[in-house]
Amino acid sequence: MIKYLAFVAAVALTPSAALAAGGDSNPPKPTGTTKKCLFGRVWDANAGRCVKPDKTNFSEEQLYQAARELAYDGQFKAAQDVLRAMPDQADDRVLTYWGFTYRKMGQVALANAFYERAIAVNPDNLLARSYMGQGFVEEGEIDLAVAQWREIKARGGEGGWPETSLRQAIRTGLTYSY
Repeated sequence: MIKYLAFVAAVALTPSAALAAGGDSNPPKPTGTTKKCLFGRVWDANAGRCVKPDKTNFSEEQLYQAARELAYDGQFKAAQDVLRAMPDQADDRVLTYWGFTYRKMGQVALANAFYERAIAVNPDNLLARSYMGQGFVEEGEIDLAVAQWREIKARGGEGGWPETSLRQAIRTGLTYSY
């Protein structure tokens, strides 16, 4: 308990960086995907309408950004519809967002399985580590969250969004919805 209190005190004294979705310094800008589309569809500017994600000519990056935008907006099932259309299901970013959406839908064990797969693919996936750590905070597993925080720092992530958001979650018990 004393070690934990010392850790919390150290974390509280560390300056915080700006917090934003997905490790980026800015949240995703709303597009037609979140402004106009329903049922897991994405806005196709070329077609001028909402389309199913598997019926687009979107690049993998465009699909990823649509999934990120929907997740940020709290539309987790819709984000999963977009993730499902991603061609590379073994991509660590895709696995990370599968984990994130499942965690936010209350399926923590499944979320952790996706985070672990993302980290196995890319041990330097700091976002997966941060999201997994935030899940540990939500579950009251502070020691496991601290272990992920330390791993993020050891991998050069100090001061970045993944480290800062996890540090804040450990310190306050509040996690992020993006």
